[in-house]
Amino acid sequence: MALPRQLQPSLTPDELAFLAEEDVVDIVPLFSMTKVRLLSGIYGPFTPPSAASVPLWLALSLKKKRKCRVVAPDWLAPEKLQALINDEKNNAEGFEPLPRRFLETSKLLLDIAPDDLPQPAALRSLLKDLREVRQAKIRLGLQSEGVMRGSYLQVSAVCGVQIGVA
Repeated sequence: MALPRQLQPSLTPDELAFLAEEDVVDIVPLFSMTKVRLLSGIYGPFTPPSAASVPLWLALSLKKKRKCRVVAPDWLAPEKLQALINDEKNNAEGFEPLPRRFLETSKLLLDIAPDDLPQPAALRSLLKDLREVRQAKIRLGLQSEGVMRGSYLQVSAVCGVQIGVA
């Protein structure tokens, strides 16, 4: 049963995705344009094939209009995610640090720009594996003896979406 909106203590996944759209990503524009001044800042110049840094919301908007290619973040590569999963499994004491809002960013990129990402099907699978490993750690921590006696659970390096779904 869901709580009424006024009783929900945290942001919803949609609100977290909205906040993630402010993160900066690189694009390769498919058009030429001088700098453009927007409320959130000045972006450009856009000259192919040079990369430009823009907020994720602008990159996704341009991608939908087929005006750019999104450059995948360094951490969104199959080999990096596999190494992160292995590190997460080997670190029984805590959580591996991850990029800020990595789940929201990866979901948005996989939904809107899968053709710009290397092996999107493998990325989806690896992100699911990573999420499951981290959720299992959270559940195990919540069932630990210290938490049951009134102590607290250390959850540093856990993102907002994971706290809400544990």
